[in-house]
Amino acid sequence: MTPQLAIPDLAGKAVLITGASTGIGAELARAFAAQGALVGLHYNASQDAANALAEEITAAKGRVHLIHADMSTGTGSRSAVDQAVAAFGKLDGLINNAGGMVRRVTYENATEKDYDEIMDLNGRSVVVATAAAIPHLKAAAKDDSGFIINTTSIAARNGASGGAGLYGSSKAFVHDMTRGLAKELIPFGIRVNAVAPGVITTPFHERYSTQAQLTAALATVPQGRLGVAQDCAGAYLFLASRALSAYIIGQVIEVNGGQLMP
Repeated sequence: MTPQLAIPDLAGKAVLITGASTGIGAELARAFAAQGALVGLHYNASQDAANALAEEITAAKGRVHLIHADMSTGTGSRSAVDQAVAAFGKLDGLINNAGGMVRRVTYENATEKDYDEIMDLNGRSVVVATAAAIPHLKAAAKDDSGFIINTTSIAARNGASGGAGLYGSSKAFVHDMTRGLAKELIPFGIRVNAVAPGVITTPFHERYSTQAQLTAALATVPQGRLGVAQDCAGAYLFLASRALSAYIIGQVIEVNGGQLMP
């Protein structure tokens, strides 16, 4: 596995990537493995995709360990971290990428069950996995080398639409948590930032968006195309590398083709 760009300080880093079997997470697993990182490839329902991706990475001389857990539960979120530490003996970085819309539902029609399921998957998972990872990240961090990168969304800033409001609200929670965590953890050498993808053509939108919704979104993107998972990987690599981003703390990088320019 030969990367187009070599980032030497990522080699040998033990990185847990949640939600890594498909979409953006899968591309991150490839990208970090290509840099020589030890990749904890987490999956829940997509076992076949996770197995195929692990085989692909291994065939390219990458190092990967499969991790199965349900991130919508506290037990599952803690288990994912525990499995990564057990596999690698340490944890240098955590990428909280697991999440999903669960379903489109308007605020008017949303039930408490809708709220619980959407917030558990997108909010609780980040809180619990991060809390479980922090002692290990502290132990491994040296000269601000530890990192947490949260995946948020353009929906956290624009209010979302078409029944995605609860999802957007859950990601807005992650936005603010990123900033609070950054203040708490930088004294321990752990840098915390986030990436907010725009409309990225992954299984996420295959599941939750109609073609009409995607066409409408495309009309608002100045770059004239929807994103692909590869468009996001560079931002995560940048934030993971102390050599490239040592003084970047508590920031959210927007990757959306100009659809939103905060």
